[in-house]
Amino acid sequence: MSDKGHYDKTITFSYDTDRSITQFKERGDVSEMGKMRKGFTAILAVLMVLALSLSSCNIPGSSDKSGDSGVEYVIRLGHSDTEDNLINVSLMHYADWVKEQTDGRVIIRLYPDEKLGDNTDMAQQLVTGELDAMMMPQGVEATYAPKIATLGLPFLFTSYEQAWAVTEDEEVAEGLTQGLEDYNMIQLAFWENGMRQITNSVREVKTPDDVNGLKIRIPDDAMTDAIFSELGASTTKFAWSKTYDALKQGTFDGQENPVANIYASKINEVNSYMTLTNHKYESKNLVFSLSTWNKLPEDIQEVLLEGAKTFGQEHRNAVAADEEKQIEELEKAGMTVIKDPDIEAFKTATREVYTDFELQNDWTANLVARIREIAATAD
Repeated sequence: MSDKGHYDKTITFSYDTDRSITQFKERGDVSEMGKMRKGFTAILAVLMVLALSLSSCNIPGSSDKSGDSGVEYVIRLGHSDTEDNLINVSLMHYADWVKEQTDGRVIIRLYPDEKLGDNTDMAQQLVTGELDAMMMPQGVEATYAPKIATLGLPFLFTSYEQAWAVTEDEEVAEGLTQGLEDYNMIQLAFWENGMRQITNSVREVKTPDDVNGLKIRIPDDAMTDAIFSELGASTTKFAWSKTYDALKQGTFDGQENPVANIYASKINEVNSYMTLTNHKYESKNLVFSLSTWNKLPEDIQEVLLEGAKTFGQEHRNAVAADEEKQIEELEKAGMTVIKDPDIEAFKTATREVYTDFELQNDWTANLVARIREIAATAD
């Protein structure tokens, strides 16, 4: 957000102890004054003990050592996907590896399925330091690092390899995440969300006209909103963990997501049709709160950073490798999959998204040109 002060919410409790004692003196109530002094002394003692206890734990974001004698740091990491989603599988591998590499000094606790709030809520918790880390979709991340939204321009990439080549370019990657530090955040690695597809329960979608009028659930992502507004859909930003029930109840006609998410969340049970548009690429990235990161010793940071890159690539590979098999299983379960929509018509219908994005950001044209240059080398 441009208004950084929006997040500066500090509550201060002031206790004027001297005034209370003076008031009792004026009334001559010495016994009450003594009781008040003892009360404040007791409170201060408790607060001192609590402060010493918390400082001795030295666990950023948590006072829970989980009963393991060697644990020094417990890191709370939240995300929006289900427990059996590929991203959670790779996160479990990451957590196990970090524990092993640090000889049990570091425990990563995973909170999937929006247990700590939706993606927007969790991002704000990173800003305030209430949460240690999260898997942040690029649409939410763009609120703090605007250039990363460029990755989501419609039909910018035709393959995963193109997108990965761009995010693996150090100069471009640094530019995409520029601004996070201003909001108390640091990104460790690019992970995957995927190429996004359209599902709905009303009709087969083969052309842009078929999207017109559909009620579509979208994430908190301005680029997605722009794309589907150009297609004539009625869009609503809505928490992913509640989307299945909303689709079942008919609140929305459809939604858009990568195949991995559609498969893991069993969207085929509430939407009969899926169209493979690949209309937008989206990363989902491991982001830490600097309030936590800066408290960690350098050797722990190095382990977390190395593991974030290693298991981020594991997740990327799994998403790409499993996609065809997941589509087949969705078809076997009764979902109608449209594999040959009129992509050129979709590109034409969403062309204005580029124009509007360039008008809003003077860096867009050069960045898009550089991204296309890198992507071309991956073909």
